[in-house]
Amino acid sequence: MAKPIMIQGTMSGVGKSLIAAGLCRIFKQDGYLSAPFQSQNMAAHSYITSEGLEMGRNQAMQAYAAGVEPVAAMNPVLLKPTSETGAQVIVNGLTYGNMPAKQYFSYKENLVPEIQKAYQKLDAAYDILVIEGAGSPAEINLKQKDIVNMGLAEMVNAPVLLVADVDRGGVFAQLLGTLMLLEQPERARVKGMIINRFRGDKSILEPGIEILQQRSGRQVVGITPYLQFDMEEKDSVEECSVFRQYQNRQTAVTIAVIRLPKISNIADFRILEKQHTIHLKYVSCAEDLGMPDMVVLPGSKNTMGDLKWLRESGLEAAVLKCHAHGVVIMGICGGYQMLGQSLSDPMFTEEGGKARGIGLLPVETVFDNTKTRTRVRGTFAKLHGPLTPLSGMILEGYETHMGHTTPISGLTWLRHDLVAENRFAQINLEQTFRQKMDGWQMEQVYGTYVHGIFDGPGIAETLACALAAKKGIQIEPASVKKRREYRQKQFDRLADTLREHLNMRAIYQMLELK
Repeated sequence: MAKPIMIQGTMSGVGKSLIAAGLCRIFKQDGYLSAPFQSQNMAAHSYITSEGLEMGRNQAMQAYAAGVEPVAAMNPVLLKPTSETGAQVIVNGLTYGNMPAKQYFSYKENLVPEIQKAYQKLDAAYDILVIEGAGSPAEINLKQKDIVNMGLAEMVNAPVLLVADVDRGGVFAQLLGTLMLLEQPERARVKGMIINRFRGDKSILEPGIEILQQRSGRQVVGITPYLQFDMEEKDSVEECSVFRQYQNRQTAVTIAVIRLPKISNIADFRILEKQHTIHLKYVSCAEDLGMPDMVVLPGSKNTMGDLKWLRESGLEAAVLKCHAHGVVIMGICGGYQMLGQSLSDPMFTEEGGKARGIGLLPVETVFDNTKTRTRVRGTFAKLHGPLTPLSGMILEGYETHMGHTTPISGLTWLRHDLVAENRFAQINLEQTFRQKMDGWQMEQVYGTYVHGIFDGPGIAETLACALAAKKGIQIEPASVKKRREYRQKQFDRLADTLREHLNMRAIYQMLELK
């Protein structure tokens, strides 16, 4: 049986995910086989495992920190918001259906057997399980039927480390207030506290820490600094720290990503943020679009709803104006669907009905209740237009989408080879070992279902060179980063920092390992 330790927070966004990842790395370095676990996660986009199952990207990142392959059991319940009050429910990697928040709250207790089954699978295979909570255990309106914080800690008999964010202010109130709102058996599970994101002289905190430990009866096992590591652990535009860091640098080309209301898979653009020749900007109003070198329509959790917003906001007209001036346009997943001629939703997978597409690609999309989710490998097809230099380059990524996109009926008379000439990529589906053509291209417009399309060796650099060459600027390709090696160094840096600022001896005692 694995030894569990659970990381809970006084609120959302206090740094639980990064601390859990760092602990996974420390345990790996110390010779233990560890794995992450979060019973329920809410995220805008997911990670696709080697089996073609969906899980939260946080747990995938933590698995890589632990040096193990991500599996869906590490995140048995994933909620992907589809509206302000509803989400797609994914259970052990498979789509269960869409539920309004109130319905899910009433139903979630039925998922306990699935959570237990997933946990037991990991329990039998690992030495230590690093469990992450969600939000706060003191959300008293949600404590009934809890399956992700103290309810889970009791279920698996896990000691709890309570994390607070000093950078937001009121750190002592965060910790003491949370403990006060817990029931006595829950309070007893909290074995230590961590004050996270501290900047300054720790001696200033000492009087408060002394009072905190006296009143709570718990020790502060660490005061961790403001951690800035490139882990790709977040899925919101607001967390794109690399973008903020480099947005004022001198660049050769500008790429504008349309910030849809239900934008998903922000990780598609992280590699572009790191290119010193690219200025990446997120645009949510027509006035800010201007005439960039490339416009990207990203993935969406509600494609038809976001297409309607694009039209009403004036951004569709702005994108068409860019197209008329020769700007490169690319759609990824939901963005690819929007670029077609029409979108139909006869089974009310999203909003139902039929909508006119932007009309820049001769394809049409029909939604149904089946979901495509698979990792893919392949190559770019023979591309036309400005992105010709990408032709034949190796790509790797994943698909996760509802709906099927095909050439419009008016193209059926074309010979197969002529249709193939306009496809975007040749890919292999890892789960079925089947080959297929992906996406579509026409002049300077490109569409694909592949997420992570820019992550392959040299692709981001080649894209920057191609866009610069289009306007007569010659730039030398930057050296290609070895992404996996880079990520491992980031994990080691994180572990080294946490070792310096956490009382690991106390944490191991909680685990009854030392």
